[in-house]
Amino acid sequence: MITLYLFIFLPFIFACIVPFLFKYLNRQVHTGWFVMIVPLAILIYLLQFIPDVASGMTYEYTLSWIPSLGIEFTAYVDGLALLFGLLITGVGTLVILYSIFYMSKREALHNFYIYLLMFMGAMLGVVFSDHLLVFYGFWELTSVSSFLLISYWYERKSSRQGALKSMLITVFGGFGMLAGFIMLIMMGDTYSIRELIANMETIQSHVLFIPAMLCVLLGAFTKSAQFPFGIWLPEAMEAPTPVSSYLHSATMVKAGIYLVARMTPIFGGSPVWFWLVSGVGVITLLYGSLTALRQTDLKPLLAYSTISQLGLIMSLLGIGSLAVYFGPGESGTVFTVAAYAALFHLFNHSTFKGSLFMVVGIIDHETGRRDIRYLGGLMQVMPITFTIALIGGLSMAGLPPFNGFLSKEMFFAAVLDVSKAGIFGLDSIGALFPIIAWVASIFTFVYCMIFVFKTFGGPYHPERLNRKVHEAPLGMLLAPILLGLLVVLIFFFPNVLGKYVLTPALSSVLPMMTPSSYDLKISAWHGLNYELLMTIGVILLGSLLYVVKKKWLPAARKFPQSLSLNHLFNEGLQGAERLSASLTSRYMTGSLRHYLIYVFAFFVLLLMGSLLLFHGIQFDFSNDAMINVFDAGLVICMIISALTVLLASNRIVAIVALGVMGYVISMFFVIFRAPDLALTQMVVETVTTVLFLLCFYHLPKLKKTVERISFKWTNLIISIAVGLTVTVMALSAKGHKLFEPITSFFENSYELAGAKNIVNAILVDFRGFDTMLEISVLTIAGLGVYVLIRQRSKRGKEHEAE
Repeated sequence: MITLYLFIFLPFIFACIVPFLFKYLNRQVHTGWFVMIVPLAILIYLLQFIPDVASGMTYEYTLSWIPSLGIEFTAYVDGLALLFGLLITGVGTLVILYSIFYMSKREALHNFYIYLLMFMGAMLGVVFSDHLLVFYGFWELTSVSSFLLISYWYERKSSRQGALKSMLITVFGGFGMLAGFIMLIMMGDTYSIRELIANMETIQSHVLFIPAMLCVLLGAFTKSAQFPFGIWLPEAMEAPTPVSSYLHSATMVKAGIYLVARMTPIFGGSPVWFWLVSGVGVITLLYGSLTALRQTDLKPLLAYSTISQLGLIMSLLGIGSLAVYFGPGESGTVFTVAAYAALFHLFNHSTFKGSLFMVVGIIDHETGRRDIRYLGGLMQVMPITFTIALIGGLSMAGLPPFNGFLSKEMFFAAVLDVSKAGIFGLDSIGALFPIIAWVASIFTFVYCMIFVFKTFGGPYHPERLNRKVHEAPLGMLLAPILLGLLVVLIFFFPNVLGKYVLTPALSSVLPMMTPSSYDLKISAWHGLNYELLMTIGVILLGSLLYVVKKKWLPAARKFPQSLSLNHLFNEGLQGAERLSASLTSRYMTGSLRHYLIYVFAFFVLLLMGSLLLFHGIQFDFSNDAMINVFDAGLVICMIISALTVLLASNRIVAIVALGVMGYVISMFFVIFRAPDLALTQMVVETVTTVLFLLCFYHLPKLKKTVERISFKWTNLIISIAVGLTVTVMALSAKGHKLFEPITSFFENSYELAGAKNIVNAILVDFRGFDTMLEISVLTIAGLGVYVLIRQRSKRGKEHEAE
């Protein structure tokens, strides 16, 4: 048990060591060599689970965190978690290897690797967490760490904007997902995902079932860049290429896929789930492929292709969820293949897209260009890079002999099957699935051809490039070469991956479909069927469109930006900022009187309105003590002292009157039999009065005559309203006894806290956490003041040196 938790938290532990490695060793050895040990060690550890998990075993380890709230970190290892764990660590190892040669040692590499390790640990926490609240904590940590990674080159405005947009959208979806989780916890009376799956029949009949589903899908769609939330992904390409290769091909964008796959046993079989997941998926597939065609920068082109491929995987999961509806049997087995294809393409996409992102990084690194309008003929000087790009591009296009062909064929089979399902209205509009899938695949083929042959084919123009081009060093080529080899090997040996990794993962997505109810075999040849005919059509029509692209592609790239989702989001955000600025300027007038009017008016409206609305005004004077002459005398003294402070023209008189006010209050404490409070008040009042007198010399002189304050009805009304509200609240609170008083609990303070003084016990023990936070706030404020003073002193010394 300890070993698994150690490996999950190992990235966070090592992130604390990275700054020291960078400081003392980076000049001799690149920090990445030490960081690469972390994902490699975790990968080797996870590989040991494959035989047992493939045989149907699962592992569960529980670490108590906050037992009083029922929060514990339960690490659960099944086929689905293991699949994602292998992707996170396997691709992570290759990305760090690639970054060693891509990132300069002159950069702030300690920050880069700290953020990368934070993200890796957060993703591992997401996929291995069984507790919903722990899952959510790691989920949001992926958003925070990805924000830091995307804004790594923070001096660039585009990097900051891209990071902010990704943060806003994904965290917004995360809040929605949290609401869905809370509803699931209420419905299932458990925090455990596995226990929720076991109680899915009870959950599916609950009134909150659909709202919880919508909230969970909001989190999944925003994280996995589904339509219309995918606008953050292209701008996240401002991150360094290793980050793009890791986050946007194998990890972060796959977190939403993981969430949908994990929740399929609970929500699958519902028509709402099917139409949202599969419908949004195919729309995203088409939108991403169309938008990718309009790009001239290689990284945005790959970004929109990622959006398109994520839509493909999401649609397959939606179609596969029909297996939950049909259950074991012939119909259920048909749609089980769709879920299997989703997992297969998820793995394939991580291999070919990871290699393609690395290829773009190599092109940018060696040529100083990513704009395909300036590129061409690079195969002459970069033959190895061209070979890797060809393998990855043709795999993404769905051509043999590459793994993308196998999963694309399974995708065509799935959309053809769903068009004939005959449920959920598919008998009338089900034909749209294969049509949209086929059209989107044609566009996918075209942009893949553009990526490969527009970049590496044609004449070579070295004068258009910013650097003298040569092949990348072997170290930078090694990671994409290994991914390219996986692309080819999986095509020839797909069932090895299927037997040991994909089938156990499928059992987690569709636990009701036992492995004995299906026999899934991946094959490159199924005879002459509709799927093959669709692929042939894609190749023929796609090749034709590529050949004549000069006739239609410029028109497609002239799509008005004012109608793009990205423009609409930016305009909406700017409009919200302008509205906020307008509202703020209306009440932030710089007048203290105005601010007090707003505060007190809101105070009166909220509290007095609540008292009137809920019939809370109730007075009970039956048990009140009589007001004696001493009480009245002290109140009169307080009033006279307050008026003296306001109207005094001599500062000593004002200070003495203020002191009198404090001492009169201490007399009230004596009357109410609180001598300790009276003593404290007297000590504090004496000290503050002495301090006032010490500072007397440095204070500005008072005017000899007090300025006459003009009378304002607004001030009178608000002051009376505030006084009346406070009085009514105090008397009403005294007149209501909704609960038993807690005084008896505190009277036992000696036994509970070992303190004879009840007040001290309340402050130190019963309110210990609150007091600790107050001290923390003061400490943070003090550190902030210290830093500001130190910075100012440092700037002054620099100015003197100049």
